[in-house]
Amino acid sequence: MTGTTANNLLCAPAPLVDIGVNLTNSRFSNQYEETLEQALEAGVHTLIITGTSVQESEAAFKLCQQYPDRLYFTAGVHPHDASSYQKNTSATLKDLSKEAQCVAIGETGLDFNRNFSTPEQQVSAFEAQIELAIETGKPMFLHERDAFTRQHEILTCYRDDLSNAVIHCFTGDQKSLFGYLDLDLYIGITGWVCDERRGTELQQLVKNIPLDRLMIETDAPYLLPRNMAKKPKDRSNRPAYLPWVLRQISQSYPRDELELARKTGDNARRFFNLPAIDHKDETDHDPVSDFYRL
Repeated sequence: MTGTTANNLLCAPAPLVDIGVNLTNSRFSNQYEETLEQALEAGVHTLIITGTSVQESEAAFKLCQQYPDRLYFTAGVHPHDASSYQKNTSATLKDLSKEAQCVAIGETGLDFNRNFSTPEQQVSAFEAQIELAIETGKPMFLHERDAFTRQHEILTCYRDDLSNAVIHCFTGDQKSLFGYLDLDLYIGITGWVCDERRGTELQQLVKNIPLDRLMIETDAPYLLPRNMAKKPKDRSNRPAYLPWVLRQISQSYPRDELELARKTGDNARRFFNLPAIDHKDETDHDPVSDFYRL
């Protein structure tokens, strides 16, 4: 790895799937090989690259072509970029969705916290992508911040026609968690749960997520897990740090790390229609041992 990045790896007890990685972010430029090697060393075998705009979705597809069987991607437009959603955007996303490594539509949804695009623009782009997901049969990769009521209303109207959906990077309260679970959605948990300042409510809530609806992600390079024994100097999150999210969840959830690793991985492979794995083929090792490489 680069000299500015600390190798502080906690090895996962079973192969993990990172369902949300912003690998097209400039922080990963010219470091793809190193990033993937480090992730594999930590037991993170599969990465889903998040598409946040047409341009980023196309870039994600190109990366997937370089690393088949390790990388997959989503195709979508983030609510921050909803103002850029044009008449031909859905057609472009539809073309991308036909690629074998495209596993979901999104990242899409509503974000009324910062309103980089107006609420009206966000709703329009969101509904267009819902319709695309219904048309293609792809599951949805969803974002929501400070917009639960409106997003829940919209999803309720379309839910019967959607194949599936996951609320990525969930950071909401009990009402929103239960509301999304009532719609039979999956929940993605990030390093937010590791934050002793902002994540305490989520630490209490996470045990309410049914095991068959739980998935984990880094949202790298953002949301560096604050429970890491030694944080990297550049403060950038990486897919290799996903086991720290697993470790934190296991402290609140009534399951051990090995079961959580297996189940969240299986959930992701089923949700994104990825090849299943046989856990009997996993290498036996102590699932609670830490392996640090400084």
